[in-house]
Amino acid sequence: MDAQLVAFTGVAAGMVAVPGADFTVVVRNALVSRRAGVACAIGVAAGLLVHTALAVAGVAAVLAAVPALFRVLQVAGGAYVLYLAVRALRSAARAGTLPGSEPVARGGGLREGFLTNALNPKASITFLSVLPQFVPDGSPAMPRTLLLAAVVVALALLWFPVVALLVDHLGNWLRGPRTARVVEALTGGALGALGVVLVLEPLVA
Repeated sequence: MDAQLVAFTGVAAGMVAVPGADFTVVVRNALVSRRAGVACAIGVAAGLLVHTALAVAGVAAVLAAVPALFRVLQVAGGAYVLYLAVRALRSAARAGTLPGSEPVARGGGLREGFLTNALNPKASITFLSVLPQFVPDGSPAMPRTLLLAAVVVALALLWFPVVALLVDHLGNWLRGPRTARVVEALTGGALGALGVVLVLEPLVA
């Protein structure tokens, strides 16, 4: 048994499952419809594929070496998360509209999931620092890191669709007028807090 691969799988599962912006946008889209939630989940996994590919290629090292570029990408990601927060809060406050019931444009959930994840440059840096620790001494680095990257993406493809389907399963309760507004308000607040952190951190650093 490959003990290092097993250990990495556990670490990666924890990284994927920790609630954050990805989890929040998947929940919000799943409140709209099962299709939107699953599409958003796939978008998040696609964003992780970008980050793991960057780490494997070593491009993430460039982000770490050029702070200005890293800050620009971080502010852009924070701005997008803030945009999603404003949408959620407006939906919660809109009179006569059930939060989570607004239609999603074709590909909207997929796009939201992808951009929310892909615009977070910290993910690339995280994978760049974590992946090498699970490459055995003397083993070719490229095949091993590709395998580790595939594990991360596979875990995301398992976890986030499950979250979307669970939210959809509880949809009748979660989409009740009062509950849905609370969910939208909490979602908007969580995204807003994450967005503010992403935007302000590089500006005050």
